Amino acid sequence: MNLSDPSTISEIKLLEGERVDDLQYNGMKIIQKTNAFRFGTDAVLLSDFALIRKNDRVADLGTGTGAIALLIAAHHEYAQVDAIEIQEDMAEMAQRSVRLNHIADRVRVHPMDLRCAAENLGYGKFDQVVCNPPYSKEGAALQSVSLNKRLSRHEGDTTIGEICLSAAALLKTGGRFSVVFPAQRAFEMMCEMKKANLAPKRIRCVQGTKNHAPRLILIDSVKNGGEQLHWLPPLILRNEDGSETEEWFRIYGRA
Repeated sequence: MNLSDPSTISEIKLLEGERVDDLQYNGMKIIQKTNAFRFGTDAVLLSDFALIRKNDRVADLGTGTGAIALLIAAHHEYAQVDAIEIQEDMAEMAQRSVRLNHIADRVRVHPMDLRCAAENLGYGKFDQVVCNPPYSKEGAALQSVSLNKRLSRHEGDTTIGEICLSAAALLKTGGRFSVVFPAQRAFEMMCEMKKANLAPKRIRCVQGTKNHAPRLILIDSVKNGGEQLHWLPPLILRNEDGSETEEWFRIYGRA
């Protein structure tokens, strides 16, 4: 499919206020709304960080536009991904992005509350769960005007504890749950993981430059795992002169 041809894009219906953007990896495209939450670097980092093996069954909790699910499919051609999104319009848009990239045989989008995911998709059936949770607690930051942005950026009535419990219910014993989250809330996330019997294992701090404090943290946990932590080297996105690092180019597939 030639995505530079407007007649080709018209085969996948675009609604008012939508556009097709480059996912910046392996030619993948994504449909997004101009006035709603759009994917960022955090989605790209998480899809690269998750340890996904051949033929793994993966769940993406709160997929939003479907960016992480699409990127996992791009990175791992044999993985099967179930993307879960409570907002029906966002889920429908993500499904159109799946069709746009010809991966409907590997990525399925489910318009449902993530807290019902195991009940509907199966308890203990997944090898991997990934999530880019809302970063702000309800009432802890100024809320976005649009409903889509509020649900994507603020916890609302779904807490990170409930997200961890949902991930644990979906996972097989030994399965992995990976998240990208603000570094200042890392302790909170790890505590909620522990309550859900998800043991943090791999941790990587994300820094703008080597002299900046971490802004984000990537955490990979294991269901019913042990207590030993593996601290990875920090992920530095930019050199001191502002140019992208070699690691940034590797993650974006531009090495």
